[in-house]
Amino acid sequence: MTESNKIMLGKTLWSVADQLRGLMNADDFRDYILSFFLLRYLSDNYENAAKTELGDDYPKVKDKDYCAPLTLWYANNPEEITKFEKNMRKKIHYVLHPQYIWSSIANMARSQKSELLSTLQGAFKHIELESFEHTFQGLFSAINLDSEKLGRTYAERNIKLSVLIQKISEGLAEFPTDMDAFGDVYEYLIEQFAAGSGKKSGEFYTPQQISDILSSIVTLDSQDPQSGSIQRLGSVMDFACGSGSLLLNVRKRVKSRHTGIIYGQEKNFTTYNLARMNMLMHGLKDTDFQIHHGDTLANDWAILRETNPAKKLAFDIVVANPPLSCRWEPTDSLTEDVRFKNYGVAPKSSADFAFLLHGLHYLKNEGVMAIVQPHGVLFRSGAEERIRTKLLKDGHIDTVIGLPSNLLYSSGIPVCILVLKKCTRPEDVLIIDATESFVKGKRQNHLSHEQITKIIDTYRFRREESRYARRVTMEEIKENGYNLNISRYISTSSIEAEVDLQTVNRELATLEKTIKSARDKHNAFLGDLGLPPLA
Repeated sequence: MTESNKIMLGKTLWSVADQLRGLMNADDFRDYILSFFLLRYLSDNYENAAKTELGDDYPKVKDKDYCAPLTLWYANNPEEITKFEKNMRKKIHYVLHPQYIWSSIANMARSQKSELLSTLQGAFKHIELESFEHTFQGLFSAINLDSEKLGRTYAERNIKLSVLIQKISEGLAEFPTDMDAFGDVYEYLIEQFAAGSGKKSGEFYTPQQISDILSSIVTLDSQDPQSGSIQRLGSVMDFACGSGSLLLNVRKRVKSRHTGIIYGQEKNFTTYNLARMNMLMHGLKDTDFQIHHGDTLANDWAILRETNPAKKLAFDIVVANPPLSCRWEPTDSLTEDVRFKNYGVAPKSSADFAFLLHGLHYLKNEGVMAIVQPHGVLFRSGAEERIRTKLLKDGHIDTVIGLPSNLLYSSGIPVCILVLKKCTRPEDVLIIDATESFVKGKRQNHLSHEQITKIIDTYRFRREESRYARRVTMEEIKENGYNLNISRYISTSSIEAEVDLQTVNRELATLEKTIKSARDKHNAFLGDLGLPPLA
C-alpha cells in the first residue's frame, strides 16, 4: 500500500468516526473502532498465514460474503484442526477460530443477524483468553456490548453494532489489504483521537515530532553518538508508555530484525489496552513485548523489584513522556527506596524527578535515557535542586534540549528533553535552545522536518551555535548554583545593530531640507489664498 493510500485509509476511517459519532461519545467510539480494526488485522493476518500453511487445500469460496474459507476447511477437516492450529501458533503465535474472523462477522452485520452481538462477545473473549500463548485478559474491557449506550434491548444493540461494523467494513473494502499498513493507520487514528479529544485524553499519545526526537537520540550509539545508529536493539523500557507509540518508534528505527523485548508500563487501564493492541497491530508477537498495568511511582511491577542480581532487569534504552508536574503522595519509607536513596525524594507538588529517578535506576551503565520534562526541573529549588545538583555532580545529565510551548496534546507549557547516561562523566553539558524554532499552528505548534533534524544533529555531533547550542562546562554550572535554566547560558535576544552616527546625521540633514522645502511650498499656496503662513 502506498503512503498516500495509508493516509486515505486513515481519513476514510476517520470520516466513518464522524458519521457515527452520534451513536456514542468520542472516547467510547474510539474504543470500538480501534478494537474492530484490531479484529480485522488479526483476521487478515491469520487468513494469509492459513493460505500459506494449507496451500492447495485452502478452500476457494466463490462468494466471500457467504462465509470465511476457513469455516469450510474446519467443517471438512475436523481431524486436522489440532495439527493446523499447533502449526499456526508456531508461525504467527495465535489462533483465531473461523466464526470470529472479520469476514464472517462483517457478513453477519450486513445481514443484521441476531447472533452478531453474542458472536462478537465470543470473539473478544476468545482473543483475550485462548488465541495467544500469553493471555490478554481485559484487552477489550473498554467495550461493553451489553451497555445501554448501544440500546436498551439486545435487538437494539445488535442493530447499532451492525451499522457500525458495516460502515467500517465499507471503508476498509476500498483499499487493498497490506498487513504492514495496518499499524501505520492505527497510529494515525490514535493521533486523531488524541488531537481531537482534549488535553486530558491527549495524555495517552506522544506527538510524532517529539517521538521522532526521542527515538532518534536513544538509537544513536550511547557512548559515541557521532558513530551513528545502533544496529541491534537491546532491551527498551517506557515506564509511562501511553498507547505505546514511542516504544514502537524506537523499535522501528533499528535496522536489525533481531530485536530485544520491549517493556512498557501504564497506569490507566484503557490506555494500557491501547498499548497492547498497538503492539499486536504492528506485527509484534506476544513474546516480543511486555506491557504492565500498574503505578510506576509505587514500583508495583514485580519483575522490576527482583533483588537477585542475576535476574535483576536493567535496560539499554529508557524513554518516557510522563505526566508533567503531577502531585503524588510520597511516604517516609521512600527515603530508603533504592531508586531515591542516593538522591532524595521529589516533593509532593511535583513527581517529575521521581519519574526521572525511576528510569535512571533501571538504566544499564552503558545505556541512554531520554525523558520529557517541564522546564521547572531545570531551576526549581528545594528538594528538586538537591536532586538536580547530585545528578550533575555524578555526571549523569548529558544534554538539555529546550522545546517550544504547545507541542503536547496534554499541555500547552514548553517542555524540555533531558538525555541522561550513567557511565560517562562529561566535562560539560550540551544545552540546546530550540524554544523559538517551531511552526505555529491553529491549535498546536509543530516542528518541521528541518527543525527536528537540526536538534538531532546538534546532539549527535555536540555542535555549538550562537544563540542555539552551547557546551557548558561543569565549572560554569557550579558557579550558577547548578541551575540549568537555559536562558542563563544561551541568549536568544536579537543583537542590536551598530549605529553609524555620521550616517544618521546625514539622513537627518536631508530630512530637514525635505521638510523645509515642503513647508515653503505649502506656505506659498496659503499666501495665494490670503492666509497666514505656517511657522
